[in-house]
Amino acid sequence: MTLRTSDVEGVDMVILPPVRDLGDGFTVRRALPSAHRRMVGPFIFFDQMGPVRLDAGHGLDVRPHPHIGLATVTHLLEGAIVHRDSLGSVQTIRPGEINWMTAGSGIVHSERTGDDLRASGSTLSALQVWVALPKAHEETAPTFSHHKAAEIPSIEAEGVSLTLIAGTSDGLRSPVPTFSDMLYADIQLAAGARYRVRAEHIERAVYVVEGSIAVEGQSGGFTKGELVVFRPGAEIVLRADGGAARLMLIGGEPFPEPRQLFWNFVSSDPDRIEQAKADWRARRFAAVPQESEFIPLPDEPQPVRYP
Repeated sequence: MTLRTSDVEGVDMVILPPVRDLGDGFTVRRALPSAHRRMVGPFIFFDQMGPVRLDAGHGLDVRPHPHIGLATVTHLLEGAIVHRDSLGSVQTIRPGEINWMTAGSGIVHSERTGDDLRASGSTLSALQVWVALPKAHEETAPTFSHHKAAEIPSIEAEGVSLTLIAGTSDGLRSPVPTFSDMLYADIQLAAGARYRVRAEHIERAVYVVEGSIAVEGQSGGFTKGELVVFRPGAEIVLRADGGAARLMLIGGEPFPEPRQLFWNFVSSDPDRIEQAKADWRARRFAAVPQESEFIPLPDEPQPVRYP
């Protein structure tokens, strides 16, 4: 994980996530957590998967694994993924749709390429994000919700298209169920278009998915694969620099208590993490129907790998 200095006013830091090649051209960029910044608001994990071309007979296979103390948000740019969980949910997600899974006291799920795309081959590009839950809701009952593209609010004006995945921003409120102040938006800018990042949320950052951006009136810019973290209270105007750009805007109010993270477990209580580890080793988590495989508890506390 690399940190790039920036003298752009209003910018706190620029994180350059390393590109990990998982084989067969499958790459992952992990922007959060980093050695330099653990969280932005309630966001504790931010991955970009792909894009990758999956040949016929091949697909994504994330075997059943557990979560506690967080909500996972899956947002596809290309392709499709079949979600299965221990609540009995079975849901295919496609671009523009949102899967929001609240793990709370504990849930197990898998993510795989469906039989149709596995047979024909497909392209996969996605963003996988985890949102830590407030302390009062860390042990809430697990739930799963799927939202069609038509349910997700959006606005479009002067070359800016904003889709509000979760939380509140720009006068919009997403129907996705959240537990704390937050913002998660997909913003597409035409060449030269401008977007004002308002200071209504304490912590904010943008991840550049495609293209390059600059802060209006200042030299220097930010490009694909960089997470740009803004200073609290700063009013920022972003401009697509040199062509169209696509950004993911995240943010929200930070929690008063630090969060512990081991593998796929998040909690404000270190003992709760140890209990979750023991429960997974002993197979005390609920099983996922139609699944017989599982990912063993790793020795190294790295979040789940994809293949």
